[in-house]
Amino acid sequence: MIPLRLGYGTNGLADLRLDDALALLADLGYDGVGLTLDHMHLDPLAPDLAVRTARLARRLDALGLTVTVETGARYVLDPRRKHGPSLLDPDPADRAARRELLTTAVRVAADLGAHAVHCFSGITPDDTDADTAWKRFEESLTPVLAAADAAGVPLAVEPEPGHLLSTLDDFHRLRRALGGPAPLGLTLDIGHCQCLEPLPPSDCVRAAAPWLRHVQIEDMRRGVHEHLPFGEGEIDFPPVLDALAATGYRGLTVVELPRHSHAGPGLARRSIEFLRAADAARAARRMNGAQT
Repeated sequence: MIPLRLGYGTNGLADLRLDDALALLADLGYDGVGLTLDHMHLDPLAPDLAVRTARLARRLDALGLTVTVETGARYVLDPRRKHGPSLLDPDPADRAARRELLTTAVRVAADLGAHAVHCFSGITPDDTDADTAWKRFEESLTPVLAAADAAGVPLAVEPEPGHLLSTLDDFHRLRRALGGPAPLGLTLDIGHCQCLEPLPPSDCVRAAAPWLRHVQIEDMRRGVHEHLPFGEGEIDFPPVLDALAATGYRGLTVVELPRHSHAGPGLARRSIEFLRAADAARAARRMNGAQT
């Protein structure tokens, strides 16, 4: 059983300077950080990115934190369109802008020694049929995967409710269409499993295990895509953590609360306390089962 390595997403600490956020997570006992490239935290479009990335790598090393690079910033490319442009947009220039951001994220991840780069498909544009959207997605992702392969950093695609690629079945459709390239992996969001997958979250973990490259975690309710603090949703976490530990997954399990930055420091503390307690309950449950 591989011990869980917990992280917290900087998109849930957007009111803190990045250095303050990292110091907080290290002090609380987190193993790492899910770093969303955004205007307030390692802006991928600002000058001297390589210099700033090298400085961050030294800081992470000094704090003993590992990192995953996430690319879900809402307005980093377009200040007026959430998550725009996407890899599905009709305009080739728009698709190229998103592709360049992902390629930049791969370079940053390699320089930071990150264990994965996270991304998602985006929402199918109006007046675009599903087959066309899938074709754009596959074609746009191909050069990003080539960059990830060259850098030795997995690209972990996240099924996102409401997006073209929204389920585990959709991930497998993409994987088959691209011929199962080695750099292509999966970001599994535990709350999203509760929200819309037919299987319970713990079964989703087991089903996803061969492709698991990044994990996000929070509470959620069935049929409602709202990231909730632990204890405010419906998920039974000890079985989920038990399934994660059994997969042999060695990356970070990152708390994902992007709408809670106003309470970020307190929630970061409560989240790690909750997950450590749930992990202890998982271990106790397993030990009791072994003794009976």
